[in-house]
Amino acid sequence: MSGKAGTEIRLVLAGERKPQMQRVTSRNWTKEKEAEFLAALAETCNVTRAAERVGLSARGAYWRRARNAAFRAAWLEAIGTAYSRLELALLDRAFNGTEKIITRSDGSEDRMREYPNHMGLSLLKMHRTSAAEAHAETPQEDLDEMRDRVLKKLARLKRRRDEEKAQEE
Repeated sequence: MSGKAGTEIRLVLAGERKPQMQRVTSRNWTKEKEAEFLAALAETCNVTRAAERVGLSARGAYWRRARNAAFRAAWLEAIGTAYSRLELALLDRAFNGTEKIITRSDGSEDRMREYPNHMGLSLLKMHRTSAAEAHAETPQEDLDEMRDRVLKKLARLKRRRDEEKAQEE
């Protein structure tokens, strides 16, 4: 629906209030702005930058996150993506180092690789438990329990399928 001077008006449901007509302005969230915001958040892990990229305020983004469960879930996924990217970059730097140029007093340059040991140690400490779990064998009791749960679930599915077939006949 269009209003004055070509501005768009839409029907919105807000909280427990009655439906109402609302003008769509450049300050409104759209699906496109939301997608671009979330992409920027996943890229930068910075709410202010992501909000600026779509022409909205960080405060508005936090407000939307507090009131919209789907947006909140997508936000968490974007932050998770950003942290994964950061972790990969830090791991790459810890494994491969960074090139450092050393300029001597005579003006000549030499290149070397610098490895940030403190970063590698921090990453090791952070992931020690999960790395140990990855290499540990699953105890037989856990395997038995998992097998029993799967068998019970399969039995329930078979009963349900048999009941559905009986109802169809």
